[in-house]
Amino acid sequence: MSGAACLTKLAFTKGQLVSKDFSQINNLCKVPALKDGDFILSESTAILIYLSSKYPTADHWYPSNLQARARIHEYLGWHADCVRGTFGVPLWTQVLAPLIGVHLPEEKVQRNRAAMDRALQELEDKFLRDQAFLTGQHVTLADLMALEELIQPVAVGFDLFEGRPKLTAWRERLEAFLGMDLCQETHGLILNILEQAANKKIPDPAPEVYPYMLLRISRIP
Repeated sequence: MSGAACLTKLAFTKGQLVSKDFSQINNLCKVPALKDGDFILSESTAILIYLSSKYPTADHWYPSNLQARARIHEYLGWHADCVRGTFGVPLWTQVLAPLIGVHLPEEKVQRNRAAMDRALQELEDKFLRDQAFLTGQHVTLADLMALEELIQPVAVGFDLFEGRPKLTAWRERLEAFLGMDLCQETHGLILNILEQAANKKIPDPAPEVYPYMLLRISRIP
């Protein structure tokens, strides 16, 4: 059907991200990627903004008000610097790196936890403050981006919401707004990843994935 949306899932460990077919869509070999006719777009923030702008969506997600929209971009800029490459590290240290026999030094693990703690404090002090959501009293794309990153350490046993009632209340408000069915659909797989790893249900990575994995691991400070 012309114009119909189609979601394609790729298996990381099977090497589908580094396949010839996918590299024609995103030569950086990363997900997500969007193909809209002949238009191809990568990076999750760019995709969210594009979809919010192209299709009729509630104004609160990406407001038409210039200053409200600027607050979202302010958060997204900070997010890229302080969250994006930091909160996914526990998933690598505890699940993905061991798949190829790599075990990171404990000092790197502790350094990452300290970086996450600093970022969480900044998240509360700079953005959340006494508001319902990160950029104000209404949920926006900024909240979606934050939750998707923060859920990753939780999935591997590092409950970063513990001892942070303000952040916990924010998560509860956001998940209530989204609905638990949607949250379970999007987070169910990753929240069970430790169980999958323990039961050896995660396939061994294909040889062509090793260079990508080693490069990612080498970038962990």
